[in-house]
Amino acid sequence: MFEILEKQQLAAGTVRMRIFSPLAARRAEAGQFVILRAEEGGERIPLTISDFDRAKGTVDVIYQVAGATTMALDAKEQGETLPDVVGPLGVPTDTEGVRRALVVGGGVGCAIALPVAKKLRAKGADVTSVIGFRSREQIILEEQFRGLGRLFVVTDDGSYGEKGNVCAPLSRILTQGERFDAVYAIGPLVMMKFVAEATRQYKIRTVASMNPIMIDGTGMCGCCRVRVGGEMKFACVDGPDFDAHAIDFDEAIARNRAYLDFESRARERACNLLKKGDV
Repeated sequence: MFEILEKQQLAAGTVRMRIFSPLAARRAEAGQFVILRAEEGGERIPLTISDFDRAKGTVDVIYQVAGATTMALDAKEQGETLPDVVGPLGVPTDTEGVRRALVVGGGVGCAIALPVAKKLRAKGADVTSVIGFRSREQIILEEQFRGLGRLFVVTDDGSYGEKGNVCAPLSRILTQGERFDAVYAIGPLVMMKFVAEATRQYKIRTVASMNPIMIDGTGMCGCCRVRVGGEMKFACVDGPDFDAHAIDFDEAIARNRAYLDFESRARERACNLLKKGDV
């Protein structure tokens, strides 16, 4: 069993959980994830390691309450335990040789972007971060990013920082002639697609952290497949980081939308059955 040592609400519907998992903490690196279950017999879900402490044997995960499994996870309180925490899984983010980096995070994707920015800064890189959210109420980890270097904050509705999306400050920075050894994009698929398009003309190495549907985390199920440079890759074992300029984002977006549509129809059918008293 894996004890929940801390639980903190970062924003509406977004929660940080610190879990005692010495084996995962011992080998964890920025960009990797764990797969956990909230309860026995429950669904296995992948969550990125947002922080870790090898000495204390802890890993942090940040999740957004969006469905039945994250609701079950959120029902857990400090002092309770989880039946499974498996990891670390995935390939750590490659920061070798990067002296100037631009890290772009969107929404809860900032939980993945932060450890990447921290790793870069720890290795002596100059880090510029751009983080975007729907509104002021959804902002997370601002102070942590601010402590690592220059920071731009944008919100869709303009309630905090600059109004717009992450591509506005990104394009402005690049247009002004600033150059970076690498750009790291972590967030919604559409956001990462447009970040890749913005950096393509400048031939800046751009890395996207992919978060497709994932089940087993070992490459066996094939659900997390991503087409990169015309080849099929699996995000759980080949990634989650890939060359953003080689990813077929349109295919990834279509697959994700198909899953969301199926999930929506399944929920609607379940609600109708409940109303009829058939279940």
